[in-house]
Amino acid sequence: MQVFYTVQEIRNYLSLHSSKSVGFVATMGALHQAHISLIDTSKKENDLTISSIFVNPKQFNKKEDLVKYPRNRNADLEKLGAANCDVVFIPSVEEMYPQKVEKEFHFGILSEVMEAEHRPGHFNGVAIVIERFFEILNPTRAYFGEKDYQQLAVIKALAKQIKSPVKIVGCPIYREANGLAMSSRNERLPVDEKEEASLISKTLKYVCEHKNFSVEALKKHFLEEMSQHSIFATEYFEIANEETLQPIKEWGNADKYIAFTAVNVGGVRLIDNMTIIN
Repeated sequence: MQVFYTVQEIRNYLSLHSSKSVGFVATMGALHQAHISLIDTSKKENDLTISSIFVNPKQFNKKEDLVKYPRNRNADLEKLGAANCDVVFIPSVEEMYPQKVEKEFHFGILSEVMEAEHRPGHFNGVAIVIERFFEILNPTRAYFGEKDYQQLAVIKALAKQIKSPVKIVGCPIYREANGLAMSSRNERLPVDEKEEASLISKTLKYVCEHKNFSVEALKKHFLEEMSQHSIFATEYFEIANEETLQPIKEWGNADKYIAFTAVNVGGVRLIDNMTIIN
């Protein structure tokens, strides 16, 4: 496994492998099995797989979240080595942003609802870093988990907007044994709170299995379930059209909808989603 820390180093390496297909998995470290599943998928579909480890300051709208974000580079490198990742790129902030970046991307409704509403500037920061990675690495395919479904939609929109040839590949949510969606933030949960947090996925599953109820009734049920736990604070719960991600107030004719939520558990912000088949 090759590890590079500068843009010039990794560009020099890639220039020697220009005929090969390249899969890219962007991470902020604190790796878990969901990240490794993206590496596995990339390795099946490409000649080379590159993973990045970069905690991107531009996508944190709260400085304390950036400071608290878990970091363990040695453990991350061990996991990537065990997964037979070909290349790891670990740039500094100065390498990624040698000059001040003040770009403003607009993605229509995706820039207004759910995550965008509660984390202002977050998706603009995501778009900035992904565009930069695509510029440096010029991958054939890039892999992103569907836990961050709205982010995946934003990155697909970004690829179209900047006319990037990179194919954006969404990969299924990976879950803990208790159903909790795997996330680097889970590391910040004590064992008992991690178990309690499984209620999020269980309640989402209930919502998906009871489409005979109204959207309003299901939203009320979800919020009531969360409110019964003193360590839970729901930021939002929405049922949205799968294609547009426009939140709905009543059922329509779409083939699929997605139930989205963000819940703070003991101060740790967790997101999850599940698909509702019409």
